Amino acid sequence: MEQFQYQKLLIIDFGSQVTQLIARRLRELNIYCEIHPFQVVTKIFLQKLSPKAIILSGGPASVIDQNPPRPPKEIFELNLPILGICYGQQIMMDMLGGKVERGQGTSEFGKAYVSSSQDNSTILKNWAQEEQVWMSHGDHVSKIAPGFSVLGTSPNAPFAVVGDQIRNFFGVQFHPEVHHTPKGGKLLYNFTKLAGFKGDWSMEAFREKAINHIRNTVGKKKVICGLSGGVDSSVTAVLLHQAIGDQLTCVFVDNGLLRKNEAAEVIKMFKDNYSIPLIHANEQDLFLSALKNETDPEKKRKIIGTLFIEVFQKHASTINGAEFLAQGTLYPDVIESVSFSGGPSVTIKSHHNVGGLPEKMGLKLIEPLRELFKDEVRALGIELGLPSSFISRHPFPGPGLAIRCPGEITQEKLEILRDADAIFIDQIRKHGLYDEIWQAFVAILPVKTVGVMGDGRSYDYACTLRAVTSVDGMTADYYPFKHDFLSETATRIINEVDGINRATYDITSKPPGTIEWE
Repeated sequence: MEQFQYQKLLIIDFGSQVTQLIARRLRELNIYCEIHPFQVVTKIFLQKLSPKAIILSGGPASVIDQNPPRPPKEIFELNLPILGICYGQQIMMDMLGGKVERGQGTSEFGKAYVSSSQDNSTILKNWAQEEQVWMSHGDHVSKIAPGFSVLGTSPNAPFAVVGDQIRNFFGVQFHPEVHHTPKGGKLLYNFTKLAGFKGDWSMEAFREKAINHIRNTVGKKKVICGLSGGVDSSVTAVLLHQAIGDQLTCVFVDNGLLRKNEAAEVIKMFKDNYSIPLIHANEQDLFLSALKNETDPEKKRKIIGTLFIEVFQKHASTINGAEFLAQGTLYPDVIESVSFSGGPSVTIKSHHNVGGLPEKMGLKLIEPLRELFKDEVRALGIELGLPSSFISRHPFPGPGLAIRCPGEITQEKLEILRDADAIFIDQIRKHGLYDEIWQAFVAILPVKTVGVMGDGRSYDYACTLRAVTSVDGMTADYYPFKHDFLSETATRIINEVDGINRATYDITSKPPGTIEWE
């Protein structure tokens, strides 16, 4: 997708697990930013992107190690404001003539307090004399680079905030992007103001630019769009429809891994609200046959992703002039699918809509949402005028129930899972909790347990309930249901679903867990 003419901020990623939160904070300030791994940032790359400022992320490496990851030295010659965060501060100091050491008594992990050493300094404007921050460092800056001065200190970080206010180079040892640094957003705001950002990133502007880009890319050709009925694919379809009208055909793939009654509901939803040509591809047998006896979660995802593409190819051949395949890929999908060898973040799991695309698939890929986070997609949906029933739906993964069914996938387990999941969602709606929760579902576990049903012994599956709160899916906390709710829900599932005799509630946050089970 071509670069839109927003003012851009480049985040150079050194592998921090919270780099995405920098982007989220900036997007909230209406600042357009992109995350790129340090390996790809070259002089030519910088010329092409033409950022207005640069942020260096944290990361797990040590400046003291041999050949630590570094940004190109050219960034310090571009006359651009630069902010280094944690490892980013340390590598900046090292490259500009300072010194980084490792020693006892200078590590900080968790909550700390930074005292401002200069009143009303540019980067700490509107900070109190002492503010809470979140530290996570073992190495420390022991000598600042020439031209820098100390702007803030903490008990174990005498150079917690440093700055060269002539060149607008700044470094902070803590993480301003995380929730536990309450004034972190203000610090990032101050930095963007120093860089001259106007805050021109908005859904209205994105919609206009995206529609123009789609029209220029597609021309008079036809596009097929994979439609699941979820927020991402629905917004993608409506955006494309507004851009190219009847040149779009949506393909709804019924892969046998959908929630209860979902196929009928999605088809009705689109036909009742839009006149977009829609193909209902019933491919349940194809998918379930290919998944038979497969238990490895990564292989499941790749099988499903490959089959999706094959199905699209098959139906594209029936549409004269179809040259493009549209997908609802989001920015977190892109980030999570990058490994350290191709980018600093560790691969957590493959996403079916960014991996496994055959080189000769016969269709060109168009992904108009790949720069957006989930909450931004919802905002775009509102901008496009989608019904609330579309926008408010909980996310549903591309691989569907396959990744909520650890172990072997069978028709019996899928039917049990559908019934249990429907009860859980019904309970959430009945108690008025649906809009408070980001995502909720049931996973059926690959074990059976002994139970007592009436006067008899049962030996049935166990299931787990999962409900989380989140902003963008990059981090998540479990939803704190009351015990009465959990008891009532578990009772309903065990009484009403034949095949389950035990229910648990998953209270794992992300990180360390992921939202889905596989």
